[in-house]
Amino acid sequence: MSKELQKYFATNKNTWDQRVKVHWESDFYDVEAFKKGKTSLKQFELEALGDVSGKSLLHLQCHFGQDTLSWSRMGALCTGIDLSEQAIEQANQLSTDLALDATFVCCNVLDTSAHVAGHFDIIFTSYGVIGWLPDLRPWGHMIAEKLKKGGIFYIVEFHPIVWMFDYVEGTPSIKYGYHQKKVIYEEYQGTYADTNANVVSKEYGWNHGLGEVVSALTEAGLKIEFLKEYDESPYDIFPNLTQNENKMFENKDKLFPLLFAIKAYK
Repeated sequence: MSKELQKYFATNKNTWDQRVKVHWESDFYDVEAFKKGKTSLKQFELEALGDVSGKSLLHLQCHFGQDTLSWSRMGALCTGIDLSEQAIEQANQLSTDLALDATFVCCNVLDTSAHVAGHFDIIFTSYGVIGWLPDLRPWGHMIAEKLKKGGIFYIVEFHPIVWMFDYVEGTPSIKYGYHQKKVIYEEYQGTYADTNANVVSKEYGWNHGLGEVVSALTEAGLKIEFLKEYDESPYDIFPNLTQNENKMFENKDKLFPLLFAIKAYK
C-alpha cells in the first residue's frame, strides 16, 4: 500500500475512532433499545438473507457491531470486522453484555483474509461501506476467497448517484463524477448520527459506479443473483426526503434511486 493510501486510511480510522463514543450515546444508534431486543437490521437485508440460523456469517465494516449481533440473535455464527479499534472494543463489550457469542476483529477490510480464518456461508455489508475503498477489485477477491462454495454475498448500499452530491456546502449540488477516480476529501463538524457533536470528521472517500461494483464481484468469480435499485431508504440521507407509509424515506419526485442491493453467490 502506498504512503498516500496509508495516510488516507489512517485519517479515516482516526475519524471513526472519535465517532464511537458519540454514536454509542446517540439516538441514531439507540443502544438502550438495542440492548432490550430491538434489531438494527432493515427489511432489505432481512428479506434477502432470510433464515440465517446455524450459518457462519462474516460482517464487513461492522462499526460497533449492532448488525453483527442482530444476526447473532437470529442464530448466525458471526464474525465482524472493522478498521476502528475503539469500535471493536465497544463491539466486544456489547457482545459480552448481551451474552452473545460473536467474534470481532480489528483490521482494514481489504486485509480481512490475513486476520480472519476459515470460510463463511454468508458475507454481509451495508449502508455506507464501499466509499471508503479506493479500489473494489481486491475487495471482490477477498469476498470470493472467504466465501464457502455455494456461499452468499449480500450488499445493500447507498446508490452511486447519491455520492455525486456535495452535502457540506449548504444546498446539495452535483459536484463529483459518477466514475470519478480521484479521491474526495471532506471535513466537517459532527457526524451523520449527531450533527452537533464535538467531533471534526475528516474523510477520504471514493466513488464507485454500479458497473464497477458488479465487475469487482464477477471478475473474482462470483455469480450475480440480482441487482436491485430502490427509490426509498431506511435512512434520511438526502435533504427534503419524505417518509412514506412504510416509514421509509424517499424523494418526492423519485428522479433517482437512493439504494442498490446485490446478492451474489460462489
